[in-house]
Amino acid sequence: MTRFLPRTAPPIRAGGLVAATALLLAAAPPTAASAAPTAAAPVVALGGPAQTALHPYAEGGDGPKRSTARITVTGADDTAYEGEFTVTFDLTGAAGVADLAFAPEAGIECAATAPGSATAPGSATCTGHGISPGRSTVTDLLLTAAEGSEQGDTGTVRVTGEARGAAFTPFTTEVTVGGPDLVMHRLPFDHEPVPGQQQQAPITFTNRGSRAAEGVVLTLRHSRGLDIPQRYSNCAYTTDGAWTTARCTVEGAFEAGATYTLAAPLTLKTTDRAYRDIFGYGIHEAGASAGTARGATAARASRGPAGGSDDVLRAVPAPRPTAARALDLEPGDNEHEADFRTENTADFVAYGDTASGRAGATVTARLGFRNDGPAWIGHLRSGESVAAVDFTVPQGATVTSAPEGCRGVSAEGTALPTGRTGPAPRYVCPTPATVRDDGGLDLAFGLRIDKVLLGAVGRVVVRGPEPRAAGLPFDPDPGNNAARVVLNGESGGPSPAPPEGPGDDAPGTPAPATPTPGAAGAGDTAAPGAAPNTATGNGGSLAATGSPTARAASGLAVAALTAGLVLFTAARRRRGA
Repeated sequence: MTRFLPRTAPPIRAGGLVAATALLLAAAPPTAASAAPTAAAPVVALGGPAQTALHPYAEGGDGPKRSTARITVTGADDTAYEGEFTVTFDLTGAAGVADLAFAPEAGIECAATAPGSATAPGSATCTGHGISPGRSTVTDLLLTAAEGSEQGDTGTVRVTGEARGAAFTPFTTEVTVGGPDLVMHRLPFDHEPVPGQQQQAPITFTNRGSRAAEGVVLTLRHSRGLDIPQRYSNCAYTTDGAWTTARCTVEGAFEAGATYTLAAPLTLKTTDRAYRDIFGYGIHEAGASAGTARGATAARASRGPAGGSDDVLRAVPAPRPTAARALDLEPGDNEHEADFRTENTADFVAYGDTASGRAGATVTARLGFRNDGPAWIGHLRSGESVAAVDFTVPQGATVTSAPEGCRGVSAEGTALPTGRTGPAPRYVCPTPATVRDDGGLDLAFGLRIDKVLLGAVGRVVVRGPEPRAAGLPFDPDPGNNAARVVLNGESGGPSPAPPEGPGDDAPGTPAPATPTPGAAGAGDTAAPGAAPNTATGNGGSLAATGSPTARAASGLAVAALTAGLVLFTAARRRRGA
């Protein structure tokens, strides 16, 4: 299954559930197997899926299909537990409903501790040594429906823990026989569109489960270079600098064996700012919708048009089933993602600064770059930096403060010797994984003037994130990738590019900063400055350096989804299935 959150850790999967959408760490009063915590005792939490759907029992063939419930332990963020621990599973609550086996992790041993059978499973324990900070796996419960169980039967497995010098929060997971199995159909997109191109997206899904899904949530998520012009009254929207997400709730019963599609297909548009983009689309039962669009930042949430549309077709509801909500037998086929590569460009323009002061004075140099577009640039899959700002400090000056994330290097650009502290002659500042078409990287360095050198020049270069890949393949104008910082120049006006120009040296190897009396002459052109003490991938307003005026960056144009989401039955329940 492809996932909506390229930069997030893979969700723990459990028994046909995406645990990222159903994970609940249940708290309960202490028992004999969970000692009361002391002031110094670390507290660890047992967890897993709140519910797990089981394929109904089937005679013959390869036997019943297994579902998996991953049981985890979450240690304190800053404390590791070094001793032995025991996790106990009380299986009596699942007697006659589920048969269980264990698939422990390396270094953990699991075994039955009380007599049991398929109708009275008894109990079991898993033992291990050491609990690291954060979440780790204890075991995978391998679950199948018990012989004689029926659709809708439910049971529970209670999990407790015990260790000397640590306290455990117990956990209970519920198992249910039967459930829907919503399968999203993959759409045949053109994955190399051009700006302005529109493609139809006729979202279609099938319920291959053993019961109807009572209401569904369609999750649509696209990155900044894409847009869906329609907006729906039964959708909730969240946006941030990189993503727009819509969660659209559709009421009704979606029957087992039936296929559904949108009454009118969505339109997926490639905008003028597209470059490398992603569109994700998934379907979940309404009870399982919370968190299904993983990784979306709820920077802004809104509903569709007030009142919605009156000409909305809806699926004919079936009688409400009595089985538990929020289950899916095979969650791996609920959603898909499509990647798009658009031929487009983004012009990264470097800017520098000028400052003057006496020997011993500290001044602020604002420098960085802006993205003049038209494309936004994002490394959504890898999460790697888009670019880096490479700043060579002017001679006669010492850096007293550098933006967070900037690292000092030698004058040649190599790593500083191990253990060396203090200011460096050169700094490299990486961008985030995304740079908007109205963004950039704004940096503020504190510089102490140790010696007044008339027209001392430092160099600013925006380049690839690594010196060995210093080019910007999407940038059509490398001539504006360099600028300079001038201290105590004769004129006061900033000079946007060093005298030798960026073409004379590779972007990753700025020319040495040498004092050049009179280099900042009256004919130099003013370059945009930067917001003080900021280093962001989204840019922002760039204050004019050497001038009291400010230059405001253009606002984020939010992609939206509109006008009446509806589903209708494309294929009725298969008779006799």
